Amino acid sequence: MKLEVARGLFLVSALAVASLALVVWEQPGPKVLAAAMGSGNCPLPRAARVTDAKPDHDLLLFMFGMSQGLKPQS
Repeated sequence: MKLEVARGLFLVSALAVASLALVVWEQPGPKVLAAAMGSGNCPLPRAARVTDAKPDHDLLLFMFGMSQGLKPQS
């Protein structure tokens, strides 16, 4: 097989693979999200329970201490 024929077959096969990849490529399109009840918020799962959230002060203090520990000493 001559070098020119091999190059031609390689080029044709590379173009075939690229065009096949282009055809198969699928990206999600823009979609409109609508709430079921029209409240404008994200709908909660049915199993989710709404409770009164209170901050954990020990966790906040721990996070503050960890962020201060990342700074250089000098």
